[in-house]
Amino acid sequence: MTNRRTVLRGAVLLAAPALLAGCQGDLNPAFATWKQARKAVFELLFSPPKTLQDSPWTLAQLLQHLAQSIEFSIAGFPEMKPAWFRASLGVAAWTLFNARGAMSHSLDEPIPGAPALDAERSLKSSVQRLLDAMDAFASHQGPLAPHFAYGPLTRDEFERAHLMHLANHWQQLVRAA
Repeated sequence: MTNRRTVLRGAVLLAAPALLAGCQGDLNPAFATWKQARKAVFELLFSPPKTLQDSPWTLAQLLQHLAQSIEFSIAGFPEMKPAWFRASLGVAAWTLFNARGAMSHSLDEPIPGAPALDAERSLKSSVQRLLDAMDAFASHQGPLAPHFAYGPLTRDEFERAHLMHLANHWQQLVRAA
């Protein structure tokens, strides 16, 4: 299994320059550090943006989704993709996202098996939940759960994945003119 992951990562890294040539825009994550991301989340309390019209979630629900992702990296994801997926397509997707420094995924898909996002939850409590999840991740000393799609990630890889996940969903936010 480990040898297969190594081969797949190598193949994706060899193909990455060609794949990245077709990507548009700034491929650097919007959040370079956990501290920077935490600050941006906190600032939502004082200057909340709108979500794009085609977004299926309110800002509060989007923040709950991001909190769930971080919480599940500590406690375990409720549903996992099959082992064959995590060992092939999942590792290939993670390797590509990590190489280009940006994640792109369907922004309307909940985490498999996750509780429904609460449409009635306030922005303030949703911001607090995400901040609490970020703090819990930052202070967590134990092992992390395998990602439901990417499989096992190191602590640094999980932090990077969370930062890219936040940045990807931040694309759904627009400031009022």
